[in-house]
Amino acid sequence: MKTFFLILSCLSLALNACGQKSIMKTSKTPADMKKTDAFWKDKLSPEAFRILREKGTEYPHTGEYNLHFEKGTYACMACKEPLFDSSSKFKSDCGWPSFDNAIEGKIRYEKDSSLGMVRIEIICNNCDGHLGHVFNDGPTSTGLRYCVNSVALDFDAKDKNIK
Repeated sequence: MKTFFLILSCLSLALNACGQKSIMKTSKTPADMKKTDAFWKDKLSPEAFRILREKGTEYPHTGEYNLHFEKGTYACMACKEPLFDSSSKFKSDCGWPSFDNAIEGKIRYEKDSSLGMVRIEIICNNCDGHLGHVFNDGPTSTGLRYCVNSVALDFDAKDKNIK
């Protein structure tokens, strides 16, 4: 498993060096969205706090949005910032909602070396909420699979009359 993620990291660096789309673009979180743990504990459910603020992970195949394919926008549960359009969502059978692209500028990417592996963590660029990870094994033309915790997401349907 460690070898897989080492290869994945090297592949990401190689693609970046070849001028391919980089998934490691970063930008700073706005200062006004820097909130204390006490603020977030008051605002979020215990499970949402564990995932968004403590970088937890929900159990696979348990999340509300794993097999959810309505038209609309997926936003950060903490700050309601739009993150993914439903047109980028696909069924990956990995157990978590999967997207092949994020809304431009809404996600920050950081190297994650926890749990004995190297991954790329995806973070809400607006509030620093942990969303999940992105991998270079997606089946679509982007080659990306944003693997996101359902608890980190809120959904806004395009047509409010359809649920």
